[in-house]
Amino acid sequence: MLGCVIHGAGDLRVAELPVPEPGPGEALVAVRYGGVCGSDLHYWRHGGVGDFRLREPMVLGHEVVGTVVAHGAGAGGPAPGTAVAVHPATPCGRCPECADGRANLCRDTRYLGSAARFPHVQGGFAERIAVPAGQLRVLPEGLGLRRAALAEPLSVALHAVRRAGHVSGRHVLVTGAGPIGCLVVAAAKAAGAARVTVTDLVPRALGYAAVAGADTLVRADDPGDAGWPGEVDVAVEASGAAAGLDTCLRRVRRGGVVVQLGMLPPGQSPFAGNLLVSREVELRGAFRFDAEFDDALELLAARGEFDGLVSAVVPVREAEDAWVLASDRNRSCKVLLEFGN
Repeated sequence: MLGCVIHGAGDLRVAELPVPEPGPGEALVAVRYGGVCGSDLHYWRHGGVGDFRLREPMVLGHEVVGTVVAHGAGAGGPAPGTAVAVHPATPCGRCPECADGRANLCRDTRYLGSAARFPHVQGGFAERIAVPAGQLRVLPEGLGLRRAALAEPLSVALHAVRRAGHVSGRHVLVTGAGPIGCLVVAAAKAAGAARVTVTDLVPRALGYAAVAGADTLVRADDPGDAGWPGEVDVAVEASGAAAGLDTCLRRVRRGGVVVQLGMLPPGQSPFAGNLLVSREVELRGAFRFDAEFDDALELLAARGEFDGLVSAVVPVREAEDAWVLASDRNRSCKVLLEFGN
């Protein structure tokens, strides 16, 4: 079977891999689509993401959907032939964070396609993967596999919006109109936001934000206050750039909330910390998700406009072309890899 293996910065290989056998409690899934994530791009460009560095070859991918093929000993769950989305996290269930209901912060979690631990957790960009059966979610009625491939990044967006607190009737700013930023727009709208403003440097990216439901689009490099609609109640930083965080801190109202969602570069990132004090701005982090995965599937089933965020579907044999396309924000939003029928 074919899989996408990263060996180091700039060294992505489509390789023949052995078909896994599902172990006890596991299910074998035939992957149909996999979404190329920003973290996959970071592994390809830099050999790591944030503070997580590659130390051995790793199958990439954590945004995967497909159909159940078989079960290992003692595994329950969806029957063979069932269309499923794969929740990429396996929290330990024992640490203080898991006990506190915050499994997304589990200190001993396993996450598909992640170099956060060693040996690395191999990912889902392969024609067949074996995963704990408890990580499978049956697709809601009417939701096809192609749109369902957005479930993982939409879950990230839903979690970020929930970290912001009450957004219904409020004005939300999103800095960065990449795939995650666009999905934050959709998540904020679904949560009842009255207005969503999005900033980015790339006009094509802002166009995708409009597809997701943004009300106001602002070029981040426009001088002064051109195009700005005034103060916002909540800001979600989705670009992973210090300049985006600075914009959020300066544009949110006194007593407002800023959520840092984008992964900032490794090391120290300067920010306007005095504004946290003088304006009592609350700065909150948002990392991955947990139960939002099920909510994301329901939202995807209910709203067809998400299809407009999938800009390309690329066969797995042309994986490097998919990475090149996904890294070009003038040409793409969400790029999917397609595996066997």
